[in-house]
Amino acid sequence: MPIVSGVTCELKGSHLKVKGPKGTLERDFNTEITIEVGGQEVTVSRSSDRPDDRAKHGLTRALINNMILGVSEGYEKTLEIQGVGYRASLQGKNLNLALGYSHPVTVEPPAGIEFVLDGTNIIKVVGIDKQLVGQVAADVRKWRKPEPYKGKGIRYQGEHVRRKVGKAGATAS
Repeated sequence: MPIVSGVTCELKGSHLKVKGPKGTLERDFNTEITIEVGGQEVTVSRSSDRPDDRAKHGLTRALINNMILGVSEGYEKTLEIQGVGYRASLQGKNLNLALGYSHPVTVEPPAGIEFVLDGTNIIKVVGIDKQLVGQVAADVRKWRKPEPYKGKGIRYQGEHVRRKVGKAGATAS
């Protein structure tokens, strides 16, 4: 796979270090898969065609590609808050959520993650590590998952929540 301009890759044994304009990512890879860095290209190869070697080969290639894209462009997950009185605010770097509990929920971002608010109901989780961005977004969503009757809660942007009908009203007899 090609290395984007402005990104450098250093390989020491099975340890790959990728530097770019947005930061640096490091990762140890499986020693059964051969990784070679040459010029502006990273090559991943496997020793056999066994199914588990093929799976490790694809995983390694995808992880390296995600590292290169992360340090050059970065990743972002967008969450939407829906519900009366539900809102988000930033206090320093921490995210404060009012989600109908008796107390506000404070989420502290791990290193390399930043919260960006667009109004009071759109949260963007931004970072260079794709796995960490997705995990932090899932952890924020876990505080109030969308419920199927009214649709209130925190959902990913564009996520469709299947709605249920609810109880039938009392019939006059």
